[in-house]
Amino acid sequence: MNSPLIQLLVLAGIAVFLILRLKNVLGTRDGFEKPPVSAQEQKPQRPELEVIEGGPDRDITDHVDDDSAQAQALSAMKRVEPGFSVTEFVQGAKGAYEMIVMGFERGELNDIQPFLAEDVFETFVDVVAAREDEGLTIEAEFGGVRETGIHQATFDTDTNQAEITMRFVCELTSVVRDKGGDIIEGSLDKSKKQKDTWTFARTMGANDPNWLLVATGA
Repeated sequence: MNSPLIQLLVLAGIAVFLILRLKNVLGTRDGFEKPPVSAQEQKPQRPELEVIEGGPDRDITDHVDDDSAQAQALSAMKRVEPGFSVTEFVQGAKGAYEMIVMGFERGELNDIQPFLAEDVFETFVDVVAAREDEGLTIEAEFGGVRETGIHQATFDTDTNQAEITMRFVCELTSVVRDKGGDIIEGSLDKSKKQKDTWTFARTMGANDPNWLLVATGA
């Protein structure tokens, strides 16, 4: 048997082996198979995905009405900064509120200065200085935030400046003492309900992630 014939037989054997292996892996067309689909059925059907993509953003609607101006402003913030979370902002604002309130009550303004706009910080400084000039001291204990929510939200598309106004209700125990240490206001045994409306601002998309307190009100 000459060499070319041997090579031909070897190649034929390899081909048969590969066919058998491929048949074992892929299977045969015997048994159940889905019937051929029409051209119309072959078009992608994505009703569920479309509902999800076009539905309300729960991160927004958990805090404001879906069709409100606040919702539109928050959506615009997210378009500029997709990583922005309204829920995380609300939680952060809640923590900042406690920290700033207690820093102001105790006159420890250096610790909270990075979170205040310049004019707000200057107002706090004036109030604390006036208390010290009168010889007054304040003792305060924070009893926790009882209510919190977004009151207003605005967004400037030209400057990417965002402002979110938060409404807080907290429990606070505080007393004011005169130069002699006597209590002239408040009670250590009875907490009071304090209501505040604060506005935080930030440029969306900026490298600095911090929101600044730019306005306070009752």
